[in-house]
Amino acid sequence: MTMPSRPGMWAIRGPLSRNQYWLFAALGLLAPLALWWLVSSSALVDKVFLPGPVDVFNRLVTWYMDDDLTSDIGISVYRVTAGFALSAIIALPLGLMIGTFRPVQAMLEPLTDFIRYMPAVAFIPLVMLWVGIEESSKISIIFIGTFFQMVLMMAEDVRRVPLAQIEAAQTMGATRGESVRLVIFQSAKPALLDTLRVTMGWAWTYLVVAELVAANSGLGYSILKAQRFLQTDKIFVGILLIGLIGLVMDQLFRLAHRKAFPWLHLRS
Repeated sequence: MTMPSRPGMWAIRGPLSRNQYWLFAALGLLAPLALWWLVSSSALVDKVFLPGPVDVFNRLVTWYMDDDLTSDIGISVYRVTAGFALSAIIALPLGLMIGTFRPVQAMLEPLTDFIRYMPAVAFIPLVMLWVGIEESSKISIIFIGTFFQMVLMMAEDVRRVPLAQIEAAQTMGATRGESVRLVIFQSAKPALLDTLRVTMGWAWTYLVVAELVAANSGLGYSILKAQRFLQTDKIFVGILLIGLIGLVMDQLFRLAHRKAFPWLHLRS
């Protein structure tokens, strides 16, 4: 009797070894870099509009040596992390309540849906009036851009908990509070952590908007300042650094997910 053959890597959701994964990951990263280098080295585009990788690297070194790049990175990471953490602290219990109790859903979900379509940049004048132009204003813009989507996504994560699990707990005598705390929340935790990972990316996208508010430091501020002086290479450095920091944070969330819920990452 012949054993069934193992599906190849190109099968739908086929297996991929760790070495194969890193090979494709390197290809996905190096191919755009090579294309960028080829286009910037040709005479098709002026370096003012598309500096090459070497020019961008040289600007990175100059920024680090002469313009306090470390401080710009630190303040931007602080603003994003603070705005994101504030969003998560408030959104988690609200999302749990909206996803669990229909009256709370009816009262808060339409309002949240309404506000989340308002562009965060439109709140800048109000934020400046209400909280001033200090660090709290930058954190507030990142909070506004992240919080409302986070609440709705968390509520949806909670609603995906099977009703059979809740009914089984109630049959065994669980109170309403115990059902929420020990069944619904515990079952939704993997999805909630994934939602935090996704919304952390959104928090970084609002950094440049946040640093429009009377900033004099940070990666977003430096990008906007470089635009005024046509320092395209510095714009590239700022964008790439934001992407790199975001990638590191994303991988930390993935690692935390694997450590917290290892049974979801077992391979057959």
